This record gives sequence, C-alpha cells and structure tokens, in this order.
Amino acid sequence: MSVNVNRNVSDQFYRYKMPRLIAKVEGKGNGIKTVIVNMVDVAKALNRPPTYPTKFFGCELGAQTQFDAKNDRYIVNGSHEANKLQDMLDGFIRKFVLCSECDNPETDLHVNPKKQTIGSSCKACGNRGMLDTRHKLCTFILKNPPESDSSCVREKKEKEKKNKKKDKENGSGSGDAGNHNDIDAPDAVDGEEDDDDWAEETTEEAQRRRMEEISDHAKNLTLSEDLEKTLEERVNIFYNFVKQKKESGAIVSADKEILAEAERLDVRAMGPLILSELLFNENIRDQIKKYKRHFLRFCHNDKKAQKYLLGGFECLVKLYQSQLLPRVPVILKDLYDADLLEEDVILTWAEKVSKKYVSKELAKEIHAKAAPFVKWLKEAEEESEGSEAEEEEEDDENVEVVYSSSARELKVETVKPEKAEEDDDLDIDAI
Repeated sequence: MSVNVNRNVSDQFYRYKMPRLIAKVEGKGNGIKTVIVNMVDVAKALNRPPTYPTKFFGCELGAQTQFDAKNDRYIVNGSHEANKLQDMLDGFIRKFVLCSECDNPETDLHVNPKKQTIGSSCKACGNRGMLDTRHKLCTFILKNPPESDSSCVREKKEKEKKNKKKDKENGSGSGDAGNHNDIDAPDAVDGEEDDDDWAEETTEEAQRRRMEEISDHAKNLTLSEDLEKTLEERVNIFYNFVKQKKESGAIVSADKEILAEAERLDVRAMGPLILSELLFNENIRDQIKKYKRHFLRFCHNDKKAQKYLLGGFECLVKLYQSQLLPRVPVILKDLYDADLLEEDVILTWAEKVSKKYVSKELAKEIHAKAAPFVKWLKEAEEESEGSEAEEEEEDDENVEVVYSSSARELKVETVKPEKAEEDDDLDIDAI
C-alpha cells in the first residue's frame, strides 16, 4: 500500500507516492530490535540513502541503529510500531526532503564536509538553500554524503587518473594533454559542487542568493544558543517574535516563519497557546477564518497542540467572559469545522474539568456551556462506524505552559502527571 510522500496532501492523485513502512520486531529482552523491511523502497521514493531515515529514527528515539546494505536490513534497536515510525518519517521528510519553498519532494542534497554545510536544491521550483545543521542526523550526513555525490566525484577522479596514466604512457605527461587536464580540473576541485554552480557564480542573482544562504547559516549558528535556555525563556522569545510580526503588520503572511521559529525554539506544541493570546479577542469567530492557516500549521495531526489551543481558548473566555461565555459552543464548532480541533480531542477535554488555565468555577461554566456541542459530537460519533478514541501520552518532562493569576502573563510550571489525562507525543507535519 502506498501513501503520499507529503501526507499533509490529501489529494488521491498526488503524484509523489511512497510505500507504507513495514516494521518487524525481532529478538527478546535486551536483544529486541525492529527491522524496517522495506526501507530501501521507501528511501528510493524519497531520493535519499536508506541509512538517512534509519539514522533519523535512531536520533529521535535515542536508540542505536544498524545497517546491512548487502542484505537490505536496516535496524533500530528496541520495539517500535510501524505507525509510530511512519509518523516519525513525516518529520524526516519535512526536514530533509521537502523543498522549503514549494513543499515539493524533488530535492537533492549537496554535502560539503570541508565547510560543514548541507545544501538543498529543488528541481521543481529551482529554490536553493542551506539546511539547519543542528539536528543530530546532520553530523551523520556530513560524514556519509549521498552516494550520488560521492560516486560522481569518484568517477571524475578515476577518469583523471586514467587520463594521466595514458599521458605518461604516450610520453606526454608534461605536454599539452597534461595542460588540458589542468584546465578541466575546476570541475572536481571541490568534489561537492556541480558544474552549474560554476556558471551561476558569475551572475549577480547567484551571488545574492549565495550571500543570503551564508548569512542564514551564520544566523542559525548564532541563534543555536537559544536552545540551551529554559523553556520559559524560549516561550517568551517565541511570544515576542509573534508579537513583533503582529505589530509590524506582517502577521498575515508570516505563518511559515512563525512555525519555523517555534520549531527552532522547540516550543512547537505550545504555539497555539501563544497565538491564541496574540491573535484572538472577543471577535474570535472572524479571526479563526483570518488566521486558520497559522493555527493549522501547528494543530494538524497534533493532539498536544490542539490541547494547548483549548487551553488558550479557556484563557480567552476568562478575558472576555461576558462576550464569549454564552458563545462557547458556537466557537468550539468553528474551531472544529476549521479542522483545528479533532473530535476525540474535544471529547477527551469535555470528560474532565481542569483548573490548569482558569479557575475551577469558570472551567465548570465553560464545560456546561459546551455541553450541547459535545452532545452533538457524541451522537455523531455513535453513528459513525469503527471510530476509536485515541489515548494521549503524557509529556515526558511533565512541563506545561500555564497562565498565572494575572491576565496574559505566561509562566512555566512542572506539574504532576494526571492519570486520566495524558498527552500524545505525535510527530508534527508542516502544511
């Protein structure tokens, strides 16, 4: 069975397909491992070496990986379900396959071990850029460039050796033939660059693009220290970033930038909470339509982000209680119709009143107002066939971004895990 390479695209006629991952668990006890049976076929569809996604799984899961290229066996230590690995593969595709400009998977990686950079070029739109090399997989890629690049360089070097050998045999090693080889040498000077790059470097546009890539890469290196800051500090950095976009009037078209900043700071799941505070007010119904794209980038297929959105909604009701409390069921339906909240997330939220974001009394009022909509959802669920509620996994660090008693003041607290309410750690897809 095949699936779309970019699983955010639901079009059944989408041309870029890949096989669904097949995982087989082998061994017992400490020797248990997961063999990805069709990794070669999956990697071929992504135009990447099979070692890359396998190593990516290892980095994300904190597990060792094994490669047996001769027997096409690609292994991740431990027991892992195929569905979980499939979701994780979406993260690899987003970071290392899809074009950052057009979301097309027709990209090639250009590795330069000397400069410690990984470039990406798109055959579809022509976009060229530099990958953020902070992910652990990048270290592996720099040490193990794509075979296409290395084989191309190897072929050029072998060709040069053969030519030089022929020249020596013909007694013309220091003659014209030797000079001719020297003229052709630039093609293989830096073993990682294509012939096209040499032609492009002379144009003003190519030089401008190259400078932008260098500056972007330098910026990434400078900002990497942000990841060492506390969660509260990173949340505040993201809050100020979105606030600046709003105040400058660039917020409407900044959805991709906002997502990228949240990912850079590793606060992606919390994004909807901050966006709710900055982009919503008593006119939330109109604003849901206006900023739907911004929230979808965070909430699509991410139940944890959707839970934070519900938390942000509760805080908004607290700030505009007289206007919004009577309209709770209508607003929830708007969020549901906009695909920002999934049915099972809403039903799970409705099962238990929490004082995480607002007072217990107000939370009870909000749930009471939401009851008609929740009832409608339950009836619709009973009519549908084969619907199963998905359990949510608890956040590993038991850390939540919550609001203090003073309105609109963010702070981070470590909370005790609640047995009845767990967070689901799903991979997040870009839209």
